[in-house]
Amino acid sequence: MLEKLGNWLDDRFGWRSVNEAIFLRKIPHVNWFYTLGSATLFVAMIQAVTGILLTLYYVPTPDHAYDSVMYITTQLPGGWLIRGLHHWGASAMVVLTVLHLLRVFFYGAYKFPREATWITGVILFILVIGFGFTGYLLPWDQKSYWATTVGTRIIGVAPFIGDWLLRVARGGDNLSAVTLARFFGTHIWVLPASLFGLIFVHLYLIIRIGISAVPEKKEE
Repeated sequence: MLEKLGNWLDDRFGWRSVNEAIFLRKIPHVNWFYTLGSATLFVAMIQAVTGILLTLYYVPTPDHAYDSVMYITTQLPGGWLIRGLHHWGASAMVVLTVLHLLRVFFYGAYKFPREATWITGVILFILVIGFGFTGYLLPWDQKSYWATTVGTRIIGVAPFIGDWLLRVARGGDNLSAVTLARFFGTHIWVLPASLFGLIFVHLYLIIRIGISAVPEKKEE
């Protein structure tokens, strides 16, 4: 029965060839440094799950944002754990992504034929930084407010278009309810869609081209 069902699904979806391409492909002998990419993906999934749970109670308005965060942290059952995982997961994402890129760079895995894989990885790192920047403002406390004020001001010093970028980021001349709404929307919609879409492309390239072997030491 199960075999017939498997054959029926394979005739229509080709799932066996997909399974072989992903899970049964041959890979070179590697070491623990090669697990950094998988670890980053695992943390990204945790961030997605905890982020969805946080949005059920978070209120993205200046008069309720801080109170909603405090409610999640101090009163909601398990809220402290969810917020803690999301908070520290953001830092872990940055650290793991940097370490993963360094491993690829020092092992020379960015060279032909994996240039596109490297480029998508660098863009993914930029998106991770964007997550950290937009998410930092969401508690709407003194620290996040003034840190974002300084951060957006850095954008404003860009040549020629700095003032325009500053107004786009803030939604005006100063941080306001528009800024909070803009950062919140970017954090939960724009960046996740971009991140997971690019992760799909990144994984496709890894499966299609394969991973590089550990560089061999030259004998003197």
